[in-house]
Amino acid sequence: MGLAETTNRPELAPSAVRRLDGRRVYPALVFIPLFYVLVRHFPPSVFFVLVTATALLALAEFYRLHFREGSDRAATGLGLGLTGLLLASLQWPGIISERSIFLLAVAVVLTYRLVSPREVTQGLVDSAVLLFGVLYIGLTMGCLLLTRALSNGEFLIFFLLLITWAGDTGAYYAGISLGRRKLAPVISPNKTVEGLIGGLMLAVLVSVGARFWFLPSFSLADCLATGLLLTGAGVLGDLAESALKRSAGVKDSGSLIPAHGGMLDRLDSLLFTAPAFYYYVTLVKG
Repeated sequence: MGLAETTNRPELAPSAVRRLDGRRVYPALVFIPLFYVLVRHFPPSVFFVLVTATALLALAEFYRLHFREGSDRAATGLGLGLTGLLLASLQWPGIISERSIFLLAVAVVLTYRLVSPREVTQGLVDSAVLLFGVLYIGLTMGCLLLTRALSNGEFLIFFLLLITWAGDTGAYYAGISLGRRKLAPVISPNKTVEGLIGGLMLAVLVSVGARFWFLPSFSLADCLATGLLLTGAGVLGDLAESALKRSAGVKDSGSLIPAHGGMLDRLDSLLFTAPAFYYYVTLVKG
């Protein structure tokens, strides 16, 4: 559940809004300084552990959307193991290539169906969900590892997270105060066009501030482009996860983080902004 999703309910009292905002801010106050220390002052292997742990938590929640009540713990374990291997191959490409992991994942998923306790009529859907989870979360989160490995990678990671956060936050507060026109009423009725515009504006402003603060290699044109690109990608990621949850009939992917839902709810935007930013930096910036 990204911050672009707004309550937009007139009956909500101001005090309730303040409580909601506070519960959203408190986890960030703990996470941001800790994240800065881990990325800036610790070796890349520590960042790998952080990304992998976060990805596996989100993937477990994703599988619970399909495998209700632990109906196939073995399949979940396979998906988690394959995702861990995929992330390790991106962190240490000299040991094993991600191409080998993809082939292994397909072989394992298809072979597992031969011994799965689930009904054979569920085989096609189960296999698709199992493999899709590895790609949807493992491959996209792996782009964080690839970005961290670039020159000045730690600053690129900060920039990516700042712009993703700014787009979500601007959309959330602009949607609460100004939101009228629905952005995607079928998938997520609380998201608004005004919220999207607010997210775009704050993301561009924060990107310009980040350029002068710690990333002078980015031009003002880069700031404008990444602000628009990452906000748009973040909204698509948010809507994509909302569609998955709606199809599963749940509001949140979990309850790990107070007022935010599960880990997948917090990563939905980042799953799209991370690859978008990595390919912008490598293909456009060179």
